[in-house]
Amino acid sequence: MKAGDLFVKQIGRGYAWIDTGTHDSLLEASEFVRTIQHRQGIQVACLVEIAFHQRFIIADQARERGELFKKTAYGRAMLNAVDNT
Repeated sequence: MKAGDLFVKQIGRGYAWIDTGTHDSLLEASEFVRTIQHRQGIQVACLVEIAFHQRFIIADQARERGELFKKTAYGRAMLNAVDNT
């Protein structure tokens, strides 16, 4: 802080800070993510979906990855992301 390198940014609604420094807090974090995914029907941190929406990859690449995992919720999320754009 003395060097003036501290930067603070407030995060908005829809973000959650999860501390996973202990075994109990890691378990609580995983339960939180599971609950969000099940209740809202979304995948938390679906990297292929994020890459697609940020235009780091094209639809064909995202679809290819989704097809590899289409039997899982993660794969279906990738395919839905491509199909719903």
